[in-house]
Amino acid sequence: MPLVIAHPIKMSDDQRVALVSMSKSSSLPHRSVTQAKALLLAADGVANEEIARRCATTPDTVRRWRARFESHGVEGVGKIAAGRGRKSWLPEGTVSEVVRVTMHESPDDNSTHWTTRTLAKRLRIGKDTVARIWRDHELKPWKVDTFKVSNDPHFEEKLVDVVGLYMDPPKRAVVFSYDEKTQVQALDRTQPSLPMKRGRAGTVTHDYKRNGTTDLFAAMNIATGEVLYDCKKGHKATDVLRFFKLIDLHVPKDLEIHVVLDNLSAHKAPPITDWLADPKRARWHLHFTPTSSSWCNLVERWFAEITERRIRRGVFNSVAQLTEAIETWAEHWNDDPKPFVWHKPAQEIIAKVRRGRATLHQIKSATPH
Repeated sequence: MPLVIAHPIKMSDDQRVALVSMSKSSSLPHRSVTQAKALLLAADGVANEEIARRCATTPDTVRRWRARFESHGVEGVGKIAAGRGRKSWLPEGTVSEVVRVTMHESPDDNSTHWTTRTLAKRLRIGKDTVARIWRDHELKPWKVDTFKVSNDPHFEEKLVDVVGLYMDPPKRAVVFSYDEKTQVQALDRTQPSLPMKRGRAGTVTHDYKRNGTTDLFAAMNIATGEVLYDCKKGHKATDVLRFFKLIDLHVPKDLEIHVVLDNLSAHKAPPITDWLADPKRARWHLHFTPTSSSWCNLVERWFAEITERRIRRGVFNSVAQLTEAIETWAEHWNDDPKPFVWHKPAQEIIAKVRRGRATLHQIKSATPH
């Protein structure tokens, strides 16, 4: 009896590219990789029996893979059909009970959250089972994120103003994001640090000696990423005014100046308002961020960079040494500046904040007084 060979599978170029990528994957499930390899062989005209031999399976299984691909395409590769696959050994309702207890109950010892072991003991199942259910339902009871919803009555108005400057800056103008990083400490370690070596990170002592502080003033040009900076002993209104004058000197006289800044009282003190009231400063425009919204001041991202890359691990015997380190790092930044680009439209942020406020109101209303 002659051997009947199935016709090659028809697939588009995009489908072949997707299957080739799946067949080489090191992160997809084994069944998905194997099926992708088998389907590529089938598309090349290889017989089902030979495909089964190469993929360590049976010809009937290869036929089912072919049929599923013809009906579902790439999306069906590696999927387990309803009613097939390994059956769960857990009693019915266990998964939903793990999810319910995790989200709505607290441990008997009044702990703030469950661990895999405490919940496993409570429900008399394995800790690995609890971990798997948490992973499948994206539950992370050990983790908590911090947040703060602004109570500024003019939140939306201010946000639209600031984000509008970032995403559509005015022509013939320079937009700065300005703030102060206060109380930057000149810290010295109590013992010498050990250098990094293979298999061990560099080390520093957990305790330190304080050698004074400085306040870092910075104004980032949002178009170029360049930063004007200065270190001062304090951040009074007179200090802020001196830095504003520094900005004024660095911007050509024919350009407007827009400055995004927070609501610190020094930014609105008489020395500032009187200086800005002078007709010579008509090109100056201050744009205040909403209260409790430092996240919308782009220069904060630059502060994070210098803190992580120069200050946090640094060892400084004096404020002068700290100041020199800051200035050297900032000079190198300005040699090849990189602007931080704002992407999120104001309306998306406002919608998210509104949802957050509505949820907080519901929780507050449901909490017994």
